[in-house]
Amino acid sequence: MRKFLFALPLVSLFSFAQYRYEPAGPPPEELAPAIREALQKTGHRIVAPNGSVFAELWFRAQAPTGPATAEEGVSLTTIPHGSLVGAIRFPGRGADRRGQAIKPGVYTLRLAYYPVDGAHQGVAPQRDFLKIIPASEDKDLNATPSYDELVAMSNKASGTSHPAILSVWKLDKREPAGLVQHEGDWVLHATIGDIPIGLIIVGTFQG
Repeated sequence: MRKFLFALPLVSLFSFAQYRYEPAGPPPEELAPAIREALQKTGHRIVAPNGSVFAELWFRAQAPTGPATAEEGVSLTTIPHGSLVGAIRFPGRGADRRGQAIKPGVYTLRLAYYPVDGAHQGVAPQRDFLKIIPASEDKDLNATPSYDELVAMSNKASGTSHPAILSVWKLDKREPAGLVQHEGDWVLHATIGDIPIGLIIVGTFQG
C-alpha cells in the first residue's frame, strides 16, 4: 500500500542549495521535564535559504508502542493514536502543511489520523499526521488524547479553527538523517525510536 509513495524520486538538497540540514543540540528547556528526557539528545535543524533557522525537531528515543491499529490507510501502525512522538521549535515564524502561520516558540508533536470524510479527500496518500501543540499546553508524556482533544489542543498553535499539522509516514527502510526535496516539498528523514520516518517540514498542500 505504501510503496507508490516512497518509490517517488527524491532529489538531494545539494542540487538545489535551498533549505539545509544540520544536527541540533539537546531538546529545549521549555518542555516538561519528563517529555524532554524521553527525546533523543541530538535534534534536527532546518536552515532556510537566507541562513536563518526555520525549525528544530526532536523525536522520541524509544517509540511509544501498542497493539497494531486496524485503521485503514495508516502508516505508523504500532504507535498509538494521540501519542507524543516529538517536539519542534520555531525560532521565527513557522508554518504547517496547510500554510498556517505558527508563532515562534516550542511545541510538542502528537500522532493523529485525518478523518475519512470528503473534506480530507486526497490530502496525502497516508492518513498519518503530527499535530503541533504549544508546549505550555502539553505536559503529560504518556497521555493519548482523543482526536477531538488533539484538535482543541492544536488549535491553540494555529490560532484558527483547523489544527496545525505536519504530514508524516513510515519509510520502507532507515535513511541517514537529512533533508531531501521532492517537487516543492522538503522532507526530513529521521527516526522515532527505531522507526524510520519521512516528514514534510517545508511545503504547503495544494488542493
